[in-house]
Order: sequence, then C-alpha cells, then structure tokens
Amino acid sequence: MGRFLPHPDDVSVELTQRPYPGITRQRLHTIGLGGVACNYPRAWRQGTAIEMHIPSLGEAARYRGYVAWCRKHGNGYRIGIAFTDEQALFGARMGEQVCQIERYCRLHQDAETTPQCVEALAREWVARHAGEFSHDTLHQALVQPTLD
Repeated sequence: MGRFLPHPDDVSVELTQRPYPGITRQRLHTIGLGGVACNYPRAWRQGTAIEMHIPSLGEAARYRGYVAWCRKHGNGYRIGIAFTDEQALFGARMGEQVCQIERYCRLHQDAETTPQCVEALAREWVARHAGEFSHDTLHQALVQPTLD
C-alpha cells in the first residue's frame, strides 16, 4: 500500500460512513493506493467505507475511500484513509495540496498581507513541495513496494 499524506490539523475534515460494505484488511492491503492521514475525534473500524470531506474547499471536495488504520492520538484518533482508485487518490492529493498551501500562507503572512503576497507565498510553497504531490511521486510510491 502506498504512503499517506498528512492532512493539516488546522484544516477541518469531516468523515462519514458510506452505505457500502467494508473491505478486509488483506484486500485493502492488496488494492489500496495510499491516501491521507487525518486527526478525528472518534475512532473508525479498519475497512469501513467512508467519505472524506474538506469543507473549506467546497462541496466538491469529497473523496471516497476506506479506513486503512486507526490509532489513538492525544484526545482523538489518527485515521489513515486509503483510496482504491486512482481518480479518488488524485482528487484527494490535489485537495491536500491546496490545504497545505493555505496552511503555509496562514503561517507566513502578517496582518498587512496583500493578495500579491499570498500568491507569492503559494508559488513559494509549490516550488518547495509540489514534487511530493506529483504524478511521478505517486507512481513511484505505487511501484516501489512491488520492487522491495
């Protein structure tokens, strides 16, 4: 199974169970393409079919996957959401990239930031980190486990 991108803690995420049967650990390990890891206030059973929604990105930012793992983390849980089709994984990765850019801009802007400043910060983040979200990086993460 591929790697899991960390979702920023300061960007809200909603998880809802989908009315689909769960998936076994073995099957998920075989077909899971990697995904997103986020903090959530409640635990989820491994293999549960869920939908991840990032409200700050709008109604279209909904990604269907499965709970790959769930670990106690502070007062809540760290949830690994695996995607089993490339389209869902690609959408989630792009959504996560936008979340990371927004977070980066919030951390580096001051009270007098102009739209041009925010754009410059976004370009700076892309120059430094976009490679982590590229198709080639995804492909390498998918191929590498089979080579090991």
